[in-house]
Amino acid sequence: MRGDKLAIELAPMRLMVERPASNSAKRRHGTVVKLLGILFISVTALAAQAVDSSRELVIKTVGQIQRADYEGDRASLKRLYEELTPVAQNTKLASRVRYWRGFALWRRAMNGFNESVDPKELEEDLKQAVSEFDEALRIDPGFVDAKVGAISCLSNLLFLNQKNAARVQELVAQAVLLRKEAEAAEPENPRLLWVLGPICWYAPPERGCSQDKAMEMAKKGLEAARKQKGQNGDPLEPSWGEPELLAALAWANLHRTTPDLNAADQYARSALELVPYWHYVRDILIPQIQDAMKKPH
Repeated sequence: MRGDKLAIELAPMRLMVERPASNSAKRRHGTVVKLLGILFISVTALAAQAVDSSRELVIKTVGQIQRADYEGDRASLKRLYEELTPVAQNTKLASRVRYWRGFALWRRAMNGFNESVDPKELEEDLKQAVSEFDEALRIDPGFVDAKVGAISCLSNLLFLNQKNAARVQELVAQAVLLRKEAEAAEPENPRLLWVLGPICWYAPPERGCSQDKAMEMAKKGLEAARKQKGQNGDPLEPSWGEPELLAALAWANLHRTTPDLNAADQYARSALELVPYWHYVRDILIPQIQDAMKKPH
């Protein structure tokens, strides 16, 4: 009996000893959970800050790239392309960083066509730009503006390789596929219409193209660009187009079979109002129009 009684008396004592131990474990567990929560929040906040910091850097660099393009500053375009490299792998920014890297080299080549630049250098810029646009599309297959940039680069590579039949066939196949995809997704994308206009200008009539058709595309693109103006508040999304389409219409009116020099001058000056520091329009296109006006008609 005494043993039984002792066992009965000790049982509550064991429970009393076990309860404090159990509560202590729970408190420790709760503390760990809280610490882990605080750590998670801290890490998440730091990661968000890092992304925000990278994004702000990219936004700043994109603005510099666009200005360098208008200014015809090829050296800065190359430097700014390289400066975007450190953030090119950021998952939240990767596709847009790749786009703007491609844009910098694309426009470096385009500006180079207005200068005495070695065609091999132009070709290398265009090829690398296509690689950047391709990478942007690998990350974001629905990114139409990356297709637009690639189409333009491929078209200019066609011009540089026009004597190489095999290369021409390869480039045409790539460009045609991208064009079909882009037109199916965003047929009124003003930048797409800006790129397709010159292609239609030079394409033969049997393909449904002509000078008038090319100018219609530019006007349609200009209308779309003006409608979309200010709708997209994200500075990393391509929104350029209105000045470029105005310049395209100025060039077209200057070079069409029956030139309209007054219209050419008006379009060019409208473009310059939007971008007063645009080297091509200010220092090349407008002087060409003025020279044409001085000639007897």
